[in-house]
Amino acid sequence: MHAMVLERAGQPLKLERLAIPKPAAGELLLKVQACGICRTDLHVVDGELTAPKLPLVPGHQIVGEVEVCGPEVTGFEPGDLVGVPWLGGTCGECAYCLSGRENLCRDALFTGYRKDGGFAEYCTADARFCFTIPEGYLATQAAPLLCAGLIGYRSLRMAGPGKRLGIYGFGAAAHIVTQVACWQGREVYAFTRAGDEAGQSFARDMGACWAGDALERPPVELDAAIIFAPAGELVPAALKAVGPGGGVVCGGIHMSAIPSFPYELLWEERSIVSVCNLTRRDGEEFLQLAPQIPIRTEVEVFSLEQANQALDALRSGRIRGAGVLVPQEQA
Repeated sequence: MHAMVLERAGQPLKLERLAIPKPAAGELLLKVQACGICRTDLHVVDGELTAPKLPLVPGHQIVGEVEVCGPEVTGFEPGDLVGVPWLGGTCGECAYCLSGRENLCRDALFTGYRKDGGFAEYCTADARFCFTIPEGYLATQAAPLLCAGLIGYRSLRMAGPGKRLGIYGFGAAAHIVTQVACWQGREVYAFTRAGDEAGQSFARDMGACWAGDALERPPVELDAAIIFAPAGELVPAALKAVGPGGGVVCGGIHMSAIPSFPYELLWEERSIVSVCNLTRRDGEEFLQLAPQIPIRTEVEVFSLEQANQALDALRSGRIRGAGVLVPQEQA
């Protein structure tokens, strides 16, 4: 099979021919139909997440057709269309796993980081951590739901029920969570890079009632804010924008250093919290909800061989919505 391989952090991915992997007990062999690209992939490739398996096939928003079910697999059959998320496995025995917080498991296995992912024509995945793709979604449309959607959904829940929601960084996750928030009857205030008129227009197209520059004060006091951009300087800005009792949710796996800020920004019971990974319950709830809204994903499709160009486009903010890789025969 063909795969895009990271051999060393900071270097471009290389197109290589690898043996098609064989599914172990409990695993599925998937023929990849689409794999979303994510800012986490950038953090891995650029060396900001420092402990990947090397060499590595990145990619953790995988939609694939089941080719082979390994021994002991239940719930899936060849021909099923399934999704593979970032959380690829847990120990199932620690205090976190046993208390419904498997996203915090210290021995978790992450797709496209500690285990080869979906920037390839085939991959394997633990069947217990795979999801059935909702009917009505093409593979390219469904791929962004598996991380941008799931992390956005978890972030939205952690933001609480407030009506006025700020979203900082309007990319793949933001364009999905905005649709959920609007469906719930909330007002969304979108913050983008300074002068990004295209991004602000996109946010309004997705349902935001206001869009402006990231360090700008919104026209109203917010109940909560979610930060998807990996920029620590947005934390004080978001604290200034939320009212008493409001929360700031940091939705990324990596963020630059948060600058010091006066205690008065945190005073009046404001809070800051991070989102860490996801649980299978998040996936089950969100993928049931997505077709009810229905969530419409905006995607730009790249061939597998264009992975480096796609990552560059994501790095520079040139992708509207979400980028998705597909094997050449699927392109």
